[in-house]
Amino acid sequence: MNKDQVKGTIKEAAGKVQQKTGELTGNQTQQVKGASKQVEGNVQKTYGDAKEALKH
Repeated sequence: MNKDQVKGTIKEAAGKVQQKTGELTGNQTQQVKGASKQVEGNVQKTYGDAKEALKH
């Protein structure tokens, strides 16, 4: 596992928490920010997966 995979996974999880918190509090801004952070984390994780695949 490389640092992009780890950071992407953490960012994705944080985005899920932020989105759920926004849903529970009725805060649409937090929901959108959380969803955006999830996408950003997923992209970073995918980039890390590609880097790892090229190593092997």
